[in-house]
Amino acid sequence: MALPVRPAPAPRKAHRFGRFYPAVKYSRRISSNFTTNSLSRLTEAKRADGERILDLTESNPTHAGIVYPDGFLNALSNPDGVLYEPEAFGLLSARETVAREYGTSVARVVLASSTSEAYSWLFKLLCDPGCEVLIPRPSYPLFDYLAALESVRVHHYGLFYDHGWFIDFHTLESAISERTRAIVLVNPNNPTGHYIRRQELDKLVELAMRHQLAIISDEVFAGYAIDPDPDSVQTLRDVKEPCVFTLHGLSKAVGLPQMKLAWMIANCPPEAMARLEIIADTYLSAATPVQLALPSLLELRPSIEGQIRARVKANLALLPRTLRVEAGWYAVVPVQDEEETVERLLRERNVLVQPGYFYDFERSGYIVISLLTPPPVFREGLTALRDMIPGW
Repeated sequence: MALPVRPAPAPRKAHRFGRFYPAVKYSRRISSNFTTNSLSRLTEAKRADGERILDLTESNPTHAGIVYPDGFLNALSNPDGVLYEPEAFGLLSARETVAREYGTSVARVVLASSTSEAYSWLFKLLCDPGCEVLIPRPSYPLFDYLAALESVRVHHYGLFYDHGWFIDFHTLESAISERTRAIVLVNPNNPTGHYIRRQELDKLVELAMRHQLAIISDEVFAGYAIDPDPDSVQTLRDVKEPCVFTLHGLSKAVGLPQMKLAWMIANCPPEAMARLEIIADTYLSAATPVQLALPSLLELRPSIEGQIRARVKANLALLPRTLRVEAGWYAVVPVQDEEETVERLLRERNVLVQPGYFYDFERSGYIVISLLTPPPVFREGLTALRDMIPGW
C-alpha cells in the first residue's frame, strides 16, 4: 500500500527582514512599525540618485574631518590583551585612569561598553518592569528606546527657554508618582547645549531626596563648553545625595565612538554598588584591549576636544540667529514653519537639517544643526539657509 503524499505547504508571506512566520510572538518592547519618516525617505532617494547632500546633521567625529595622530591605534596592540581577567567593574588599571582623569575615587568608577549600556544597567538596578524614569523634553530620542527595552516607562519633564534653558519644575514635580525611580539629567543637554544652574541643582537634589529618587547625569558633552553661564554647574560628580550617577565615554571624550568604552561615576550607598556589581558581572562587556589602551587614548583628549571646540565656535559664529548655546556641538535655530523649512531645504537645495520634533520640543518652530559639520559643507549649507529662512 502506497503511503499518502503530504501536499507541499503554501509559501509563507515574505517579510522585509526575512521569512515571516505568523506563529512567532514578539515582545512589545519593540514597535511593529518599521516605516521611516518622509525626511529619511527623501534623503535616501536623493542619495540613490547620486545627488550630493549637504549634511548639516553630521554628529560622527570620525566622519567630520577631525585629525587623529598617526599610530594612536597602536595602543590596542598591548600583548596583555590576550589575557582575560574578568572584573565586574572593569580592569583596575583602566578604572584608575578614569579616577585620575576626573579626580575621583577608583571605588566609584564602573566601566561599560557604552553609555547606552550604562543606562540599561542603571534601569535594571533601579526599576522593576512598569516603573518610571523622568526624561527632559527636549532631549535625545534614544532614551525612549533604552527605557522600553528594559520594560521601563518614560515620563517627560519640560524645559523652557528664557534667554537660556531652564527646568520647568512644575512639570517635573507633576510627573513624579509612586512608580518613579530616577530623574535623568543631560548636562549639557543635547541638543539645547545648556547646563543646569546652581539653584536648579539645589532644588533638583531636594526633590530627589524627598521622593527617594536617583539622579542620572549624562555628561558626555561636558568637555565641550563654549559659553557657559557663570552660574552653571558643569558636573554632578561631587553631588553625594541622594544617589547620583554621572556618565561619560570615549565616544565624545576623544571622538572615538567605535572604541566602545564608557564609564559611570557613582555616588551611592554600598548596597547600590553591590547590586550594580552583580549586574555588571553578568555582562562583563568592556573589551580588554580598549581598557588597556585607555591611558593612551585619554591622552588624545586635549587635542580632540580642542579641535572640536574650535570647529564648533567657528561654525556657531557664522550663524546669524540661534538660541543660546553653552556647550556641546549642536545649535537650535528658530524658524516660522519647521516642517516646511526642513523639507524645502532638502528638496530644493539638498541641505539636510533636523526638525525640532526629532528631539521632542514642546512646540514646533525649531531646526537643529550640527556645529561639528566640516566648515566647507557648513558654509555652503548656510548659504541655502539664508535664502530659505526669512529674516536671516
